[in-house]
Amino acid sequence: MSVSRTSSTARVVVGVSGSPGSLTALGRAADEARQRGAALWPVLTWQAPEGDLAARRFPASASMVPEWERLARERLAQALRDVFGGTDTGPAGHALVVRGTPGPALVRIADRDDDILLVGAGARGRLHRALWPSVSRYCLAHAGCPVLAVPPSPLQATLATVHRRNALRLRLDTGQLERESATVPPDAA
Repeated sequence: MSVSRTSSTARVVVGVSGSPGSLTALGRAADEARQRGAALWPVLTWQAPEGDLAARRFPASASMVPEWERLARERLAQALRDVFGGTDTGPAGHALVVRGTPGPALVRIADRDDDILLVGAGARGRLHRALWPSVSRYCLAHAGCPVLAVPPSPLQATLATVHRRNALRLRLDTGQLERESATVPPDAA
């Protein structure tokens, strides 16, 4: 991906985390940018592992900030490689690493009327929704520009189904083996 700005003022801003859903959104954002002749702005947000409040309470963790930012930059570069096969093959734009909460940071960056904001909208269970706020819902509710919530790839859903099925078989097989070994008389071995 080129990091120089284009002459177009239109931007396609996309949230990237490195997750399969965000990689799908990044690919879709690149298509949107090409179709519209807009600049692609992939944005990866990061926070201190225990949150900014903990980082402020424990000043010793401030020395880790450059390392956390470096790791975030590496994650963004890896996401660009995963989608485009290298960092210089995507549409022209500007890749950003921003410290902050994902939803508010993305809304703050996609602040122009001609911007489009893309976010991944993965399948989320009740527990996940209760513990982690939805970035896509935040962006849909607060953005001043159009927001496109990209559903996960059908391949991702198929992979999750296969993973659950194999995990269930493994548990059933393990349970069956445990029951069989428990019923074998001690002198039969």
